[in-house]
Amino acid sequence: MTALVTHAERAQLLVNNQEADPVPVLRLFTPDAHATWLLASLDHADGDTAHGLIDLGIGMPELGTVRLSDLASIVGPHGQPVMRDRYFQPVRRLSDYLRLAEENGSITD
Repeated sequence: MTALVTHAERAQLLVNNQEADPVPVLRLFTPDAHATWLLASLDHADGDTAHGLIDLGIGMPELGTVRLSDLASIVGPHGQPVMRDRYFQPVRRLSDYLRLAEENGSITD
């Protein structure tokens, strides 16, 4: 398990795998590269593949999957690693975050 995800978040990501439109569990971001991941569920089979809203900072946010182990190895242009937003409090379902991100060209909250 990567340090990006707490035990409690990991447990909730696994539970959310059963949901059609879950509430995101955590927000990961690159402080120096404008990329954001709102992760909502985790694959039971490998425990590493997360599903959520991915915004790579190029104006085209979309739903997709990412491996937590890959995120843990990313370093931005100024040497900053991917970080967990410890203060993230989800306020809507993943589909609503997607709709707003598509309208704005990026994840806004």
